[in-house]
Amino acid sequence: MGKYKHLIDKAKNQKPGKPENQIESDTETQVVEEKEVNLCVKVPISLRQHWAAEAKRQGITMTSVIVEALTQKFGEPES
Repeated sequence: MGKYKHLIDKAKNQKPGKPENQIESDTETQVVEEKEVNLCVKVPISLRQHWAAEAKRQGITMTSVIVEALTQKFGEPES
């Protein structure tokens, strides 16, 4: 028996999902979901730990805070 047979069998038995960026049609509108990417910022570990703890205490994510700050500073692109 091959070393990866169980992985190949598992992959064969999976049901296909929606492709990324698939257009979902509605009777009036079409929605295209934009792919999300990572934004990497180097900060001192002590600040990152502090911010992560504060976000956790407040029940919010650092992602939401960062997106809010960048949107407030630079706005969003025009359609």
